[in-house]
Amino acid sequence: MSENDTDEAERHRAKMAKRKAVQDAEVASKTIAKGLLMINTGPGKGKSTAAFGLALRSLGHGWRVGVVQFIKGRATGEQAALESFGDRVVWHTAGEGFTWETQDKARDIAACQRAWGIALGLMDDPTIGLVVLDELNIALRYDYLPLDEVVAKLTSRRNDLHVIVTGRNAKPALIEAADLVTEMGAVKHHFSAGVKTQAGIEF
Repeated sequence: MSENDTDEAERHRAKMAKRKAVQDAEVASKTIAKGLLMINTGPGKGKSTAAFGLALRSLGHGWRVGVVQFIKGRATGEQAALESFGDRVVWHTAGEGFTWETQDKARDIAACQRAWGIALGLMDDPTIGLVVLDELNIALRYDYLPLDEVVAKLTSRRNDLHVIVTGRNAKPALIEAADLVTEMGAVKHHFSAGVKTQAGIEF
């Protein structure tokens, strides 16, 4: 190794040592342990996919996971995969299809109310560490559920329970109540180029 290479390596080592000290101090300053209310929203693809990735991570740490799908009515690859964990996953597809498919507002509201009742039961189950409320934002967007009640129940849940909510157009009150909000952006989508919905990618 040349003298210049040795000097460059030493400068890099010193720079990374300083960065590590800053990072370690930042991590050490965080002392709160609590269940999080998380939201995946925005126009981009991947909101539910990311939530189910978090469910998989939770399962890897030995947790039990509850899933309630609002609006959606079809079986998905995520359901088949996660249900292979047996009773460590409690899954409810409580919707009857997207609103433009059912074309029946009263039926959609009733389905969302049933789904919310199931969600409350899962949140009350002390053996469950993570609850995924897939497309709850859509139910709230169309006022199929009372926003104030939903926010109140989510914020008053037990302290160690993590909840993740998905769907476009998250309501400001829910965003305000959340600990973590991720907005998925839409940069490019194959659907716009005429590519059809495909098993393993969209469901």
